[in-house]
Amino acid sequence: MKNLSGIPVSPGIAIGRVMVNVDRAFPEIKRRKISTEETENELRRFNKATEEAADEIRLLMENIDINEKEKNQQRDILFAHLMMIEDIDFHDQVKQMLTDHLENIEWVVFETSAAIVEKILASPDPVFRERASDIQDISNRILNRLFSIKKSPLAEIDNDIILVSKDLLPSDVLSMNKNYVKGVISETGSSTSHAAILLKSFGIPAVFGLPNACREISKGDMVVLNSGVVLVNPGKAELDEWEARRSNYIKVIEEAAQSRDLEAITTDGCRVILKANIDFQDEAERAMKFGAEGIGLFRTEYLFLNSENNAGEEEQLNAYNKVISIMGDLPVTIRTMDMGADKVPAALFSKTDSITGTGTSMAGTAAGSAGDPAHAEAEKNPLLGCRAIRFSLARPDIFKTQLRAILRSGINGNVKIMFPLISGMEELEAALSLLEEAKAECREKNQIIDEDMEAGIMIEVPSAAITADILAKRSAFFSIGTNDLTQYTLAVDRENERVNYLSQPLHPSILRFIRNTIDSAHRAGIKAALCGEMASDPKMTPLLLGLGLDEFSMSTPAIPFVKNVIRKVSMSSCRELADIIMKGDSFTANQDVLRRWTSGMGQ
Repeated sequence: MKNLSGIPVSPGIAIGRVMVNVDRAFPEIKRRKISTEETENELRRFNKATEEAADEIRLLMENIDINEKEKNQQRDILFAHLMMIEDIDFHDQVKQMLTDHLENIEWVVFETSAAIVEKILASPDPVFRERASDIQDISNRILNRLFSIKKSPLAEIDNDIILVSKDLLPSDVLSMNKNYVKGVISETGSSTSHAAILLKSFGIPAVFGLPNACREISKGDMVVLNSGVVLVNPGKAELDEWEARRSNYIKVIEEAAQSRDLEAITTDGCRVILKANIDFQDEAERAMKFGAEGIGLFRTEYLFLNSENNAGEEEQLNAYNKVISIMGDLPVTIRTMDMGADKVPAALFSKTDSITGTGTSMAGTAAGSAGDPAHAEAEKNPLLGCRAIRFSLARPDIFKTQLRAILRSGINGNVKIMFPLISGMEELEAALSLLEEAKAECREKNQIIDEDMEAGIMIEVPSAAITADILAKRSAFFSIGTNDLTQYTLAVDRENERVNYLSQPLHPSILRFIRNTIDSAHRAGIKAALCGEMASDPKMTPLLLGLGLDEFSMSTPAIPFVKNVIRKVSMSSCRELADIIMKGDSFTANQDVLRRWTSGMGQ
């Protein structure tokens, strides 16, 4: 049996036989010379192919037949593809290459797209590189039309399979027969790619970023995939165990609605608050269905990444109000945009000079982020660069627009504001100062706002975790982001398959930072929450309870699992567990202790 590890991009457990590789359908693209007289006809063929491809996208947009959340996500992606396929710059580049090189249009489209993709892939920004798949996708749509191919082979799948591919394009996901594709494994891609977003919306479990998957896994192999892990040809006993886990997973999900009103309370009477992390406003309804007691993290950067007009104040206000109306009196914590690093606004892919401009350009994408002062040059280390609160402070015009929208939304519900990646008091004071300026601007416009809205911070970097006592003086609450805290503390890129095995939240340094943050919060009389992936892992729940965590904020499907653990443990036993683990000298030792402890309680 092989045990492979990649990036979890869509939750769930999938078990099945493998179908390897995605056949893009069109034949080998041959290069041939043409005469000057032929260019006009080749250009007509190109225009006809792009028109047909654009019509195909419009038809997909019209016929999306799923719930509103998934409908909005798919429309956003398809609309972006439509704008790219109709982009004037791209058409001009194709026409120029056609007349300059006098080569067949299939080759010209292929070469023009490949040149744009190559420039995008040279970017140090991982999510910017993900846009290469969108360019490849629309190029393939055009080529399919040039070759008169109208149906994807993925639509022909007629038996249950796990799809293994070198890469996966959004059109692959949309065209595949989703009744039979039970899971997806891709050598490339990340959780922020459009293909990943679509797979989540369809509820298809997926693992991306698994190099050499097409060589490591063969057609007909039996595989199990779950949470970034892929087991290839497990033995019968292990396969039976995973079948039981999948059945239990489905059962828990189905019973989530029945348990939504049960309190997360330990056997010795300690009440614990469980909230949901969301990326899109439409996810709030699902959070309520699973029993969330509020939104602990509303990631607002996706309003900018997927917005047609880059999320102006009114669009943001509408998005926030939609979540607030669904949640009622329950708290909604809105994180200001965590832009930069692995998330760059759509406007930075266009020809506009400002992040607040409009337009999506296929050819302009290759230009990267030129034109914006916060991203004037490609950063060599974007994760250590102008991201999150640093990006916001570098662009106070955009930042205050968001702050005004959040403040205005506060009159409609229980809203809190949260600043990401605060590294010290200077950044916190600067953010709070701009918050006061935003309040003043709202007053000048006679806009009603929540004057007393709580403003808290995320603890995501070592400097914040070690000075939590200082930051607590000016914070209304803490939320620990263990994903970034782990990678910054341990100097590990969690999406780098060569070193991500070191990304261990049970490392003694991470646990000490978590405990210090919680203790500092409590001494200052404020609450400490945790919104990283650690909160979604039921195995971690007893430890986090023992460390004194006040609130958990997690992916929505994890809520019933975590609640189930809380209702089976006592706070006193969790504190004893935490005391033991805090004495551990390595993450492997701590894993062993936690494994024995959870095994003892039948988890």
